[in-house]
Amino acid sequence: MSIFNIILIGLVAFLAGCEGILDQFQFHQPLVACTLIGLVTGHLREGIILGGSLQMIALGWANIGAAVAPDAALASVASAIIMVLALEGGTADPTTAINTSITLAIPLSVAGLFLTMLARTLAIPLVHGMDAAAENADFGKIEALSWVAVAMQGLRILVPALALCFIPPAVVTEQLNRMPEWLTGGMAVGGGMVAAVGYAMVINMMSTKETWPFFALGFVLAAIPNLTLIALGVIGCVLAVVYMTLKQLATSNSGSGNAGSGDPLGDIINDY
Repeated sequence: MSIFNIILIGLVAFLAGCEGILDQFQFHQPLVACTLIGLVTGHLREGIILGGSLQMIALGWANIGAAVAPDAALASVASAIIMVLALEGGTADPTTAINTSITLAIPLSVAGLFLTMLARTLAIPLVHGMDAAAENADFGKIEALSWVAVAMQGLRILVPALALCFIPPAVVTEQLNRMPEWLTGGMAVGGGMVAAVGYAMVINMMSTKETWPFFALGFVLAAIPNLTLIALGVIGCVLAVVYMTLKQLATSNSGSGNAGSGDPLGDIINDY
């Protein structure tokens, strides 16, 4: 890995850490971070596959009250770097490298929670400094301290990322090749299950009696080999438009005196 690659990886890692707080350009999302790291290191295809798999896991991660979700930024950046190191060793199977990186992403995300708590604890004096600056109407100081706090979040991802970049690729590849077949197979199965669990968490939050028929229909359509992702997306858009049109018609009919809940599909299910 060249110095230029390390600099670009460091830039992606820093932006991912900052975006974990700012949440504006989504650099911390696995699909974006892994793809960018794959792009700057020459492993774009593997980066997209890894990012897509991790994104399925992160779909169900959300901060709810005092419960903080696992850190997607560190999981994405660190697992992508590990994958790149394994691939650049020369003899690692891409599938094994990706599956291992997916498996390692979960403990890395938990470690990221510790780092973000550390960064937020260190930022407490900055908040007091901003309070003091506000009393003096020093808006420039308030803005500067705000950027310092955001930069601390970027550094919590940048430092581990740079440390991983200096690990010899041959060491990572050798360790992967030493793994027995039962362990690599288990990692592949575990990685797939974790992605399914993440998607199931999203379904659990969104599921209603009106959406379950579309969920079942999606599984049936996905089993048709001739349908591409673009075709499935078009079908989903068409079904959404049809459903919203029927809902508006039902609402207008109920307003004119006809009985109905305003949800035609729900009424059909209830009648059934």
